[in-house]
Amino acid sequence: MGVFGNMFKKSSGQKKEEVKQNNINWIPLKTVDQIKAVTKRSHNKPVGIFKHSTRCAISKTVIKNFDQGFPKELNEKIDIFYIDLLNYRDVSNEVGYEYQVLHQSPQFLLINKGEAVLHASHYDITQIDLEKILK
Repeated sequence: MGVFGNMFKKSSGQKKEEVKQNNINWIPLKTVDQIKAVTKRSHNKPVGIFKHSTRCAISKTVIKNFDQGFPKELNEKIDIFYIDLLNYRDVSNEVGYEYQVLHQSPQFLLINKGEAVLHASHYDITQIDLEKILK
């Protein structure tokens, strides 16, 4: 099931929520070493980083809405990385240091040419118009 396998689970004993379709080609960001590769990659193509807390109801709602509202054709124009904050806090912290963005959760960063050119948190993430930005 990939990245979303555990993302939309409710607490133990409760039924897992259904995710019918993933519009985003999520790339897991699990190591600090990957951040250098993300920065390098951003010189050729913009990169998004989504920081998600799997225990937070707001984060679950935002990531689900972000994915559902994401036009599939944008996967050609941007790579989107995903950080599970509970399992990879060190990676999340390093992203903050690397791109000089104060940690929030959920949070989305747009990296272009090695710099964070946009960042948003909580419900503001769903207001980002990536189609317009990436024209």
